[in-house]
Amino acid sequence: MIKLKSAIAVLSGLAMLLLVGSNAQAEPDNQLSPQASEKSQASNQRHPSRQKQASKPEHNHTSKQAPASKTSLAQATKPEIDRKSHQLILQVNSNEPATMNLVLNNAANVAQYYRDLGEAVSIEVVTFGPGLHMLRDDTSPVKPRIEVLAMSHPEISFKACGNTQENMRKAENKDINLIPQATVVKSGVVRVMELQEQGWSYVKP
Repeated sequence: MIKLKSAIAVLSGLAMLLLVGSNAQAEPDNQLSPQASEKSQASNQRHPSRQKQASKPEHNHTSKQAPASKTSLAQATKPEIDRKSHQLILQVNSNEPATMNLVLNNAANVAQYYRDLGEAVSIEVVTFGPGLHMLRDDTSPVKPRIEVLAMSHPEISFKACGNTQENMRKAENKDINLIPQATVVKSGVVRVMELQEQGWSYVKP
């Protein structure tokens, strides 16, 4: 009877051991499943970001290049009116025909030079004192030449000093008529000074 009880006790112990071992194996299996699931979820979370990066459009690169392309296009189509404009004063205060012709030569050469370059230029021939004879209708030794030059180069203009014209009128007791290409200014000297203050270049023969 005692032996039978001992055998039953041994069998009971073995059964308990088997149950404990079975539970121990089941628990790791159950623990692995969540870990694997978490790894799978983490991997799935990482992959979409990689896919987004891989499939990310390259419009940013294009937009960075766009301003440069627009700048190049603007430079290529830049209108000629933006080119530098040149301004020149030529003074005549002498009644010498040689001096008058020299001034006309300079005016014609400068006008043609910038015309060939396609750049704008304005040239004023300002006369005062004895130089007013250059623009007097009755005494000008260069009247025919001025007429031709004014037609071929409208960028050249001729200014006559009003003070000098009035002084000559009083001295000669007659009206002082000017050639059609001349425009009267109040003072030839003041005209030269004001143009210089505006940035015009000044040349005296």
